[in-house]
Amino acid sequence: MSAVLKIDTTEREKVVVELRIGTKVKDQISSTQEKGSQVLLPMIVKILNRNNLKFSDITSVEVNPGPGSFTGTRVGVSVANTLGYALNIPVNGKKGKIVVPVYEKSKFD
Repeated sequence: MSAVLKIDTTEREKVVVELRIGTKVKDQISSTQEKGSQVLLPMIVKILNRNNLKFSDITSVEVNPGPGSFTGTRVGVSVANTLGYALNIPVNGKKGKIVVPVYEKSKFD
């Protein structure tokens, strides 16, 4: 069984966590609120619990590296890289390599 966790925190006040088993989307949670990416870890735990899975059941992580909001993108990519390292699984298809965030261009540039 291939369990893929997908993370998208690029929008300023929206977080999406998706769980795919094989090629099918099994579950998805989204949260729109002021706290933004602060809800990411509880959402990951919630989607795993709802599907009777543990962190060790995740076989890979996909994360949207941006462009997007600075803090949100950084949090999503950091969590994905940490899960990849801790679980020894690939992130965005690459094992042992970190994903680098891409930020939106500042309106002051």
